[in-house]
Amino acid sequence: MEVTGRNNFKAWLYLLPALLFLGVFMVYPLVDVFIYSFEEGYNSASQSFFGTGIYNYSYVLHDPYFLQALKNTFILVIITVPLSTGIALLISLGLNSIKKLKELFQTIYFLPYVTNTLAVGLVFMILFKKTAYSDGMVNVLINAFGGESVDFIDGPYWAKMMVLCIYTIWIVMPFKVLILTSALASVNPVYYSAAKVDGTSKFRIFYRITLPMISPMIFYLIITGFIGAFKAYSDAVALFGTDLNVAEMNTIVGYVYDMLYGDSGGYPSYASAAAIILFAIVLTITVINLMVSNRTKK
Repeated sequence: MEVTGRNNFKAWLYLLPALLFLGVFMVYPLVDVFIYSFEEGYNSASQSFFGTGIYNYSYVLHDPYFLQALKNTFILVIITVPLSTGIALLISLGLNSIKKLKELFQTIYFLPYVTNTLAVGLVFMILFKKTAYSDGMVNVLINAFGGESVDFIDGPYWAKMMVLCIYTIWIVMPFKVLILTSALASVNPVYYSAAKVDGTSKFRIFYRITLPMISPMIFYLIITGFIGAFKAYSDAVALFGTDLNVAEMNTIVGYVYDMLYGDSGGYPSYASAAAIILFAIVLTITVINLMVSNRTKK
């Protein structure tokens, strides 16, 4: 018993630095934000407020800018997470099946992950933005097929959202390809050899062997994809500038930032309420994904 007690003490001692780090930089700020969200009229300069209640939540949930940001974020999540995961799986299967130049293609697909987000945003602006001298490369292609030019950056809402979704998928794709390629490489080839001996079709091999073996990584990517998409902000800034409310392309994180530091800034209570709402949404979706993942394993 003494040996077990010593081992437990040592284990907690080793964990102490990490626990202190998590407590100071994650748990304490979360508790602090939760408290701020109920303090009405909080003033960061004087550290004072005139009451407590749920008014901050009521204000945020009725704010047109927040509702627009909520709509944009949900559209971004619903479109980009499934599409990026599915496309990454197809690319990973293709990379896993080739032998020659495999490392070269893996490097090419990984390049966007190590490229600066704003730099990629500028490239997308060149591709899609209409200027006084050019309609953009994408519009040149549309015109070549007989279509009319579309202003993807300053034009209709659907066009701007399409560009944001394409940009987001492009940014997250390399990480997902890397994870899925590694997962596919870890599948025991004995299973494939046995299936080929039995004359199993390629689709059945994928559905019965490959997919179940890599399903934990797929669920991991879906969960992290949901969390990442809900935290999107820099992607929209890279494409549409910092005044996202005017462009109708703000996200929940952008709304929180604006409430703290933007043109409408100086409202930490509203920002805290919006942050807690975002936390609740992400937590709920993460729990649902974990429950679905556990049921699938059973």
